Amino acid sequence: MLFDPRAHEPLTERPWDAAAARAAIAAIAAEADAALRPDGRWWPLHPLDDDGATPAALHGVYLGAAGTLWGLDRLARAGLHEPGHDYAALARTALEDYRERPEFGGPQPSLWMGEGGIALVAWLLDPDPDLADRLEALVALPPDDSLELMWGSPGLLAICDVLLERTGEERWATAWSALAEQLLERRSERVPGLWTQRLYGREQELLGPVHGLAGIAAMLARRPELLAPERLVPGIVAVLSASAVREDDRATWPPRFGGPLEDGGNPVRTQWCHGAPGMVAALAALPPAGELDELLLAGGELTWAAGPLRKGAGLCHGTAGNGLAFLALFARTGDERWLARARAFAMHAAAQVAADRARHGRGRHPLWTGDPGTAAYLAQCLEGGGGTPAFDRW
Repeated sequence: MLFDPRAHEPLTERPWDAAAARAAIAAIAAEADAALRPDGRWWPLHPLDDDGATPAALHGVYLGAAGTLWGLDRLARAGLHEPGHDYAALARTALEDYRERPEFGGPQPSLWMGEGGIALVAWLLDPDPDLADRLEALVALPPDDSLELMWGSPGLLAICDVLLERTGEERWATAWSALAEQLLERRSERVPGLWTQRLYGREQELLGPVHGLAGIAAMLARRPELLAPERLVPGIVAVLSASAVREDDRATWPPRFGGPLEDGGNPVRTQWCHGAPGMVAALAALPPAGELDELLLAGGELTWAAGPLRKGAGLCHGTAGNGLAFLALFARTGDERWLARARAFAMHAAAQVAADRARHGRGRHPLWTGDPGTAAYLAQCLEGGGGTPAFDRW
């Protein structure tokens, strides 16, 4: 079977309700705003985000203060939340605090886990020229490259892309092109069309958006004026077709090329970080191509058939993250069926957030694993638009 039914649960029968979605967003944002601690420790760590070694104060985009501040600011700018703090000032404080903490080991340019993402959020909330110069220096730092989005150079493409979109300055096009060419030169010698990730002591060709092919392709596809699609798309489509696991009109992908769906002792995963939902949400950024579109639609059908995730509501491995696949297909095809499916998942995710808050007596505050990411997804469903904090232009 292409998905594990034990990981999913029946979809709520509650119909789409825009007023209820706005109320859920407001509740999430208000709870997170109120939970901010004034002692420099940001938000209390949720039990589900604590592996026993997680620091008490986190600053980055994925699990830390920068991601939460960006999410709350975005909701406030959309008129969906009344801020109780100066998010721009707090983002600058988070950056300064991160840079002053010796345990973080110096400048780490990573988009999601290091200074690159924190500085980007600080600049987005307050476009200071000095911050832009710091970001230029960070994207020029050659990382010990893992060749994936979370830690490596593909994430730096997002920084260049955002600054180019917002400023139009040629230096960001130059930096983006330099990173893109380096990535193309580093394609795997073992598997044509892929990249070999060197991550957590292992070397393997991963496929998903967090650590693999889909995340790299989504970044490279954002600037067709700087990288011709014909240099990217045919090889990507060939890899996707070769690695897809299909049944009837449904398809999914294993975590790594040539591996099984049940990989590394894990059951089959159908979530944003591994499996069809994230592959569809990320690769919908590629230009139209016959076989590619067939694969994306098959991945969307598999995501719908599997249903909401029991794990919770969040973006990385929850119901909202799976719903991003539907928003991406709606943006790509214009078919209202995908928007309706996205909104059905939104109502389910909102109910999951409320139930988890009651169960734990508190909210879960990281952008990618917690409630603010779900609120951002609800806001996208209100707008009828797609994108994620990794693949849109922030």
